[in-house]
Amino acid sequence: MRTTFLFGMALASVRMALAQPDIPANSVKPTPAQLRYQQQELIGFLHVGVNTFSDREWGTGNESPASFNPTALDARQWVRTAKEAGMKTLIITAKHHDGFCLWPSKYTEHSVKNSPWRGGKGDVVRELSDACRAGGVKLGIYLSPWDMHEPTYGTASYNQHYLNQLRELLTNYGPVAELWMDGAKGENARNMEYDFEAYRKLIGELQPQAVIFSDVGPGVRWIGNENGFAGETCWSTIRTDGMDIGKADSKYLNTGDPAGDKWIPGECDVSIRPGWFYHAAEDAKVKTPATLFDIYLKSVGRNGTLLLNLPPDKRGLIKEEDVAALRGLRSEIRKAFGQNKALKAPVAEAIIDGGKLTDGDNNTYLAAANGQKNAVMTLNLGKEQLVRYVALQEPIRLGQRVMKFRVEAKQQGTWVPLATGTTIGYKRLLKLEKPVTARQVRVVIEEANNTVALAEFSVY
Repeated sequence: MRTTFLFGMALASVRMALAQPDIPANSVKPTPAQLRYQQQELIGFLHVGVNTFSDREWGTGNESPASFNPTALDARQWVRTAKEAGMKTLIITAKHHDGFCLWPSKYTEHSVKNSPWRGGKGDVVRELSDACRAGGVKLGIYLSPWDMHEPTYGTASYNQHYLNQLRELLTNYGPVAELWMDGAKGENARNMEYDFEAYRKLIGELQPQAVIFSDVGPGVRWIGNENGFAGETCWSTIRTDGMDIGKADSKYLNTGDPAGDKWIPGECDVSIRPGWFYHAAEDAKVKTPATLFDIYLKSVGRNGTLLLNLPPDKRGLIKEEDVAALRGLRSEIRKAFGQNKALKAPVAEAIIDGGKLTDGDNNTYLAAANGQKNAVMTLNLGKEQLVRYVALQEPIRLGQRVMKFRVEAKQQGTWVPLATGTTIGYKRLLKLEKPVTARQVRVVIEEANNTVALAEFSVY
């Protein structure tokens, strides 16, 4: 089908991605693993451990393993719940700051092997790994560097202890999609210096396809808050020189850097409840579907990936209230983005084939001729349509380019502004302040750092 590209308000030619070789990529672009990561859009976190039973957010390291005794733990329920919500990966807190291990580690007695659960023969990581494999969901692991139980913590020898446990997790449970690390330290940190270089080297040797999360990546970066919000401007590029894990500028992490020399996209973490671990007192405080949808728009809709925490309760199940909220979120997403009114939309006034922009495939794209860094793309929706949302996507395998844009609708012969923005990246979702009825909608790319290229222009 057809669309229009205008440059400097004059008609110009376009190039179709599959008909000709790719346009030159930016110097900074994602690895194949990072590209697969961003395409997930929504992933899940599972905080469960001794804190679930002590009703704490942070343990002390002195908890008895006997306190861990879920009555009906079912990792298959976790996977079903996550998959129904559209999540592609589930990250488990294999070890939180308290040091309790959800697998029978050979390197500590502070683990499920000394709990009454499954008669001391249980392995939460194994059960989740098996459930993920059966359910078609990827496995992620959070192994906290901070360990309040381990006697060697605070000394150089602790790094070898951490590497030993990391090796167990990376060799015994199949493919791992993401390794989650932070730089948290507490009172027993003393002069502890985490050997992140050694940790990353081992991950690269044993699970080279995995992306590594931290403030500074190298695969994925923290978005700078625990509200799930990416910046209105959000670059996947960033500079990490001189940045330390746990000490990075949260505002910088939130927006990224158009001059960044590394591709490290943002992960927007937030819990479905006020806390990260399950607390019965929070059963009435589960985020509503409307709140979760707003978070979705401000994370996935701002070039981020949403990491939503779902804490299993003392039974070892995701609570009914949480499941209902997730189903509500999925319903909100389907209601808003279930029908793309611009799919295969015909052109407004040109005869240049524009199907690659409206074909529903973000692997294809249209790019401006002659290296143009501004463009106007006009869609004819065929009839008057009610427009509430606009979605834009760049072909990020070639880098992130758009720096400033606006969206307009033609009403009574005049182009009326609907929304403005800076970055687009993998996906930009725009909820209009006031829905409009229009036959023609266009996006005006005012500024870009390289040849303008868009993968999708959708209207809902």
